[in-house]
Amino acid sequence: MKTRPAAEPSGNGVRVVLLRSAFNVAIVDGLARGARAALTKAGVPSRAITTIVVPGAFELPLAAAAAAHSGRFDAIVALGAVIRGETDHYEHIAREASAGLAAVARETGVPVGFGLLTVEDEKQAVDRSRKGPDNKGAEAANAALAMVHVVRSLRGDGG
Repeated sequence: MKTRPAAEPSGNGVRVVLLRSAFNVAIVDGLARGARAALTKAGVPSRAITTIVVPGAFELPLAAAAAAHSGRFDAIVALGAVIRGETDHYEHIAREASAGLAAVARETGVPVGFGLLTVEDEKQAVDRSRKGPDNKGAEAANAALAMVHVVRSLRGDGG
């Protein structure tokens, strides 16, 4: 069974919050540029994109929950980078932030684009945050927009 490629999501009438971690600034800057470019390309006006900085990846789920419950946003794009270090801190932060973001989407019904890199080294983070087709911030933004339409369609609100 073949699947159809997903259509480019439309950003018309969609309000988005970009939540960005304050850690690994250069990497997160690249993710944010990619996300913003994808949103703009999809037709989300700049006035409908709000950017909020949170202290770190661990704080992304709480900020996402607050954004979802505010009723101000149709989609959330969470951006950050957790790079493996010499301790097990990486595993704890990566696991809890990932699980927390997934829980926010499930519990609130507000789509959360997952733009949190969990990588072995800085090179991998740079590769995934640079301009181009592999930018994970852009992928997260497009996924969030697509899910806005999926959720609306399933709820009968139109797509």
